[in-house]
Amino acid sequence: MSYETLAADSSRPGEPTAILEDYERACGTFDWDETRRALGRPPAGGLNMAHAAVDRWVVNGLGNRIAMRFISRQWERRNYSYAALSGQASRFANVLDGLGVAAGDRVFTLAGRIPELYVTLFGALKFGAVYSPLFSAFGPEPVAARLEIGGGRVLVTTTSLYRRKVLPVRNRLPALEHVLLVDASGAELPPGTRSFPELMRAAADTWRIPPTDPEALALLHFTSGTTGKPKGAMHAHEAVVAHYATGRYALDLHPGDVYWCTADPGWVTGISYGAIAPLANGVTMIIDEEEFDAARWYRILAEERVNVWYTAPTAIRMLMKQGKELAAAHHYDRLRHLASVGEPLNPEGVVWGKEVFGRPFHDTWWQTETGAIMIANFRGAEVRPGSMGRPVPGIEAAIVRVRRDDEGNPVAAEPVTTPDTEGELALQPGWPSMFRGYLGNEARYRRSFADGWYLSGDMAKRDGDGWYWFVGRADDVIKSAGHLISPFEVESVLLEHPAVAEAGVIGLPDPVAGEVVKAYVELKPGHAGGDELALQLIGFARKRLGAALAPRSIAFSSQLPRTRSGKIMRRLLRARELGLPEGDTSTLEQGK
Repeated sequence: MSYETLAADSSRPGEPTAILEDYERACGTFDWDETRRALGRPPAGGLNMAHAAVDRWVVNGLGNRIAMRFISRQWERRNYSYAALSGQASRFANVLDGLGVAAGDRVFTLAGRIPELYVTLFGALKFGAVYSPLFSAFGPEPVAARLEIGGGRVLVTTTSLYRRKVLPVRNRLPALEHVLLVDASGAELPPGTRSFPELMRAAADTWRIPPTDPEALALLHFTSGTTGKPKGAMHAHEAVVAHYATGRYALDLHPGDVYWCTADPGWVTGISYGAIAPLANGVTMIIDEEEFDAARWYRILAEERVNVWYTAPTAIRMLMKQGKELAAAHHYDRLRHLASVGEPLNPEGVVWGKEVFGRPFHDTWWQTETGAIMIANFRGAEVRPGSMGRPVPGIEAAIVRVRRDDEGNPVAAEPVTTPDTEGELALQPGWPSMFRGYLGNEARYRRSFADGWYLSGDMAKRDGDGWYWFVGRADDVIKSAGHLISPFEVESVLLEHPAVAEAGVIGLPDPVAGEVVKAYVELKPGHAGGDELALQLIGFARKRLGAALAPRSIAFSSQLPRTRSGKIMRRLLRARELGLPEGDTSTLEQGK
């Protein structure tokens, strides 16, 4: 079913006009240097994310403005002003100093939406450490892999998460010197941990941010690939320039807005747009400790008088399943802009937003590697349901045909000019939040570029008016509920089970999550497939990987399709599962 173009949102009485009303003019006059100047400089010079997002509001006399409103599971509300958040972040910077941490060391969090996570983030940035978040639903294996690759020296987490997800693997993490627990002190502390509250109480609430090179590393975000270990995408303090600009243009954030990003802070969206971009734009951001609950979400939107809401297509589809009646119990008179992130938003979701809230959802596109929104549907422009939108001012995008060598390395990228022609979505490097490399994997970083273009790995097309449309992934990475899942990571854990000889993992379409994980397994001699073993393998994977990454279903095969070099052909597994054409099978082992 096709949907008609929706006109640009008109401002209601008392609402500010859209920041980006004339797209062509904005693109023609945009200047990254001018944007940098708007963020100011810390007293010691340079550019520091924490100063740009938090401290500069205090310096400018707006420290009493509410930066964060934390809502606990029990509906207890706690407000944190910009001045209070700045003071708490300074305390944590002093804690790091007292622990002997050095600039450039990695500070990790493993937690849900709790105030201490945001204090850790901005305290680490003030200090000059590199901050890296971990998804709290990960199992021990993904946690260990990321801490090991990142060389995590400090971890801030909860007692429960530490016991379940860190303690079983801590002997594999010699670099992890300091584990700080936010909810324990004194005799409650497990061996080898320290109390976050005690250390914070003993620390001073002032800290002078040292001179910060804009190119100094600030953030380490992990993303998944089809092969090998997770990749640590490195971002510099300079990225805050893009966070600020895209918060304005793509999310239409105005100082003083009430803003809610529902993304988990264990992922890049929850940091870039759940913390840095909104605070850099001077808003009050809502932090809800609870996980998805439709009735609760509608109540928050109404009672907190949210102006701008940034959420995921999976969540939108879950709300749609609940029906419109639940939403109709509240009024959303302050809700000005609705946007989505994490995976393509189906046209039905765009139109549903218009029907329920009087505003359509505006899809956005970006990646861990881009660090910030690259393509968006803007509040001040028409919305074409199903489209990713148009490039943000300052970003040059193209559809390219990529030529690769025999080993799969890109050697050429030729822009496609014919409208509605599928190709790989590419960006011209140089924007401030572009990742500066994959930690310890320079060769993989170089393979992300060809002919002066960053190759996204996403297939797309551009219509004759310049709107981009998502087609699919160019590789086997699985997108489930907005999370990127590496088939290799899941396969590696399944291969550790004594019954498993080979495993191939793919994503299958799901009406809510987008994709769900399915594993195909070859068994070792002496083992027979069946429901009992399938449940055992799913449980084994869940214990090691966490429910978010583990397969939802298992299929047993006597012989998985392989290339002559022995590589499992995930593409063929997916084609056979969905009844799609199998394509070129010339490299397939005979008889498979």
